[in-house]
Formats: sequence, C-alpha cells, structure tokens
Amino acid sequence: MAIQKMRGSMSASTAERREFVQGVLGRLVADGLADHLEEPSYGDDTVYRLSVPGIDRDVAVIQKGCPDGAHSSTRWSAPDWAGEVYLWWVCDNMGFQPGEHVSKGVNRLFKRLTDDGPDQLAGVIFHSSPCGGTARVCPKADRSITIGGREVPPPCIYVFPDRDPSASEWNWRGDQERYFPAVLLKAFRIPEDQVPHFVGAIGYRVVGGRRKTHIISRAGLGRTTSHRS
Repeated sequence: MAIQKMRGSMSASTAERREFVQGVLGRLVADGLADHLEEPSYGDDTVYRLSVPGIDRDVAVIQKGCPDGAHSSTRWSAPDWAGEVYLWWVCDNMGFQPGEHVSKGVNRLFKRLTDDGPDQLAGVIFHSSPCGGTARVCPKADRSITIGGREVPPPCIYVFPDRDPSASEWNWRGDQERYFPAVLLKAFRIPEDQVPHFVGAIGYRVVGGRRKTHIISRAGLGRTTSHRS
C-alpha cells in the first residue's frame, strides 16, 4: 500500500508539472503568438511541438525535471522536425537556489557541444509553479500574468551555444541569438526591444585543457548577474 501511495503521489506531481508547462505554452496559442501546440501523448517523451510564425520549422520544448540529474540534462534527443529545441527544467525542489540548479545542469550539458551526435540545443528554460511565490521570490514578478488562476512571472531563459566540436570557446560573451525567446516573452507583455534584457546565456571556454563555464542571468534593464566557474 505504501508503494502504491508513493506511485500515486509521483503521478500527481508529474501531471501538475505538465499542466504548468501546457498552461504557459497554451497561452502563446491563445494570444496568437503560435499557430498550434501539439501536446505529448501519455507514455511518450514529454516533447511539446509549437508551430510559430516566422520560424520555418517547428519549435520543440522538451520537459524535464531538476537539471542536476543526468536524465534531465543529457538524456534527450532533438526531434527531426524541430528548428529550435529547448529543455524546460520544471524543478520544484527547494533544496538549492535556482541558480545552483541551473549551474548543475549547465555543467552536464557541455558534452553535448563536443560529442558526435547531431542534436543542437537552442536554449534552456528554468520555470515551475513555485517561481514568483514566497518560497521562490522572482525579480521579474512585476511582469507576471495570470495563467490558470495563478500569477506566473516570465521564465528564466538561457541561450545555448551552437555545436562546434573543433572550437575552444562557445558563446562566452553571451551574444548568441535565438528566435523563440522573444515569442515566449511577448506573452508576458515584454516588447521585442526589451527582450535582450530578459534573456540569459550559457557560455563555455577551454583554456589549457580546463573547461570554464559562464552563466548570465537577466531579469530586466540593469538586473544582470553572471557566474563563472
């Protein structure tokens, strides 16, 4: 009975996380920012397919859990129909600060830049139901919108570098650009000219055989933090 109870709790938690992501992505369709949202089928990989005007191929959003686990950071594949691919870390774990969670996932993602696989990641998103609440205060809370009866702040978005196994530096200065972040943030009433102030970046550099990581977080004009390790 105890095992069945645990399984029921896990199932409910998974359903809640899916509901959260579906609510945010569904808002894009409701606002006319996306033409169509194809939701995952039960039992399939949790991959959402968005048809977005201005992007020739559809956007893939792969829902994962907390980024510190290998399953959530490295065990995924890009659908062959996707133009831009994003990992969405839906992490309710309060054991670490959001920045620590992101850092753990970013460290694991580096090998996707240098391996022989064909998959290209456009970016990562860190966003779940605690964001904006008292337990996880968000500096972007003043941009919150109402989704499913709750106030939801804009997600934390980080642009990931282009793959290049022969390079020694990848998006170190954070100037790589993607299309979908502006679309997603428009649902939160953030105009296109302000988007660069709300989109973070992930960068890497190899110096003397040692890898360095650079994570830039942005929460509005004048609200930028960076972490190098």
